[in-house]
Amino acid sequence: MYKPKGIVFLILLVNLVVITLQCSIQHIGKSELRQWKIAFDSEGDTKREIYVMDADGSNVQRLTYTPGENKHSWTPRWSPDRKKIVFVSNRDGRAAKRASEEYEIYVMDADSSNVQRLTINDVPDSEPAWSPDGERIAFVSKRQDNTDIYVMNADGSNVQRLTYHEAIDAGPRWSPDGERLAFLSTRDGNAEIYLMNVDGSNVQRLTDNTLTDAGYHWSPDARRIAFDRKLREGHWEIFVMDANGSNVQQLTAFGKVSTRPRWSPDGKKIVFHSTMDLQANESQEQGNEFEIYVMDADGSNVKRLTFNNVQDGHPDW
Repeated sequence: MYKPKGIVFLILLVNLVVITLQCSIQHIGKSELRQWKIAFDSEGDTKREIYVMDADGSNVQRLTYTPGENKHSWTPRWSPDRKKIVFVSNRDGRAAKRASEEYEIYVMDADSSNVQRLTINDVPDSEPAWSPDGERIAFVSKRQDNTDIYVMNADGSNVQRLTYHEAIDAGPRWSPDGERLAFLSTRDGNAEIYLMNVDGSNVQRLTDNTLTDAGYHWSPDARRIAFDRKLREGHWEIFVMDANGSNVQQLTAFGKVSTRPRWSPDGKKIVFHSTMDLQANESQEQGNEFEIYVMDADGSNVKRLTFNNVQDGHPDW
């Protein structure tokens, strides 16, 4: 059928615009993925330090150079605006070794400058987690002779205790709306995952089994929680469940130790650390320990990001 030249030109122009937009969208997506750097800790030079890398494992950069022998920095966590990193260190301790009572919480700018100490105690403070608005940090402390959850302002002020149970309460993780905290507790026997309001009220149990559940992290849309579970065979695998504790699904089945899942900011991928490539005749003491991996949110398309004979772990996206 005959088409006027003007219409043909218009059709070609529209197709060109569509193709250009598709390419631009794909490029933007890849650019965003690259800028979501993964922070992690590594024992690359015999002491644990904090690094960042691109989402594909490239462009690894070391951030901390903790002063002092046997001094370390680890468990980095991005602030919501990705301008700061909160972490744990014993850099100001006096012990010759990494004594647990000298764990304190610090914060630094994303380029490793402007390091500030937030907690000052003779007991361990650890597991810091930013509130979604970046105004507060939940953490774990043993300052009342028991392991409990606390919250403080992002500058270390206004510390408030949230849990008062004789059992171990640890690992606070904010819900994306900032209204609830997921946490681990042994209050009903073995370690299970619980929820509470950010003031410590309305405690609810999410997991209920004879296995140990830990390492949880909310999906960005708040609909799901990824976590790790120690199976009866003795190894750890990664699972996901709805935010109310239902619809539990297993994502990994490597028969080793796969833990610490963290969602990507768009909720499409999960980064974690694992010993899945540890050889049968090797032990973790031989050096080839945890490496960092990424997979799609459904557990498919697993990709290894770090390749070292040292421990790389605690990734945060």
